[in-house]
Amino acid sequence: MAIVQGSRFKSASVHHWVHAPSHRHSALTITLHWVSVFAILASVVCGLWREFIEHDALRAVLLDLHRQFGLIVLLALCLRLFNRLRYGMASHAGEMPALMRWAAMGSHLALYGALLAMPLLGVAVSQAHDVPVRFMGLLPLPALVPADADLADELSSLHVNLAWALLALVTLHVAAACWHHVVRRDGVLAGMLPLVRRRR
Repeated sequence: MAIVQGSRFKSASVHHWVHAPSHRHSALTITLHWVSVFAILASVVCGLWREFIEHDALRAVLLDLHRQFGLIVLLALCLRLFNRLRYGMASHAGEMPALMRWAAMGSHLALYGALLAMPLLGVAVSQAHDVPVRFMGLLPLPALVPADADLADELSSLHVNLAWALLALVTLHVAAACWHHVVRRDGVLAGMLPLVRRRR
């Protein structure tokens, strides 16, 4: 009996972790979303801080942290996509016109694409500079490009341009969430914030 009850408790815990309740997204979705937000901010801070200092050792540390946070973004994205394809996502937006639904889908796809491309480009830039990249200093990543100084410069420029595009997409994403919360008064923003109740 105890074994059966334990199995049921474990099954219920897993269900709560990956399946969304009616008023918010699943715990896994929320966790991965905010891990991504933190990792993106941390990566940006490390990258910008590095540009304003001259201490070589600290610059090297900040660059490595920039890479590692970028890889965390990539890992979190892969887990989010797997979770979304495997378990789906609850919709808290209510009824919206078809044009708005397509616009939301397109912006999400663009955001996912940028979040996928940015870390991969970063890895490629490092490898083009003949700098091997290891996740958490342990797991070596496969070579995406050969060592080539000219290619490194081209990829670096592309990485910076994509960073600006990602900033625009994130700004649009935040603005849309605020619009849903303030104007439409639906559960889109509250659904991703565990401590905020959905407006009725």
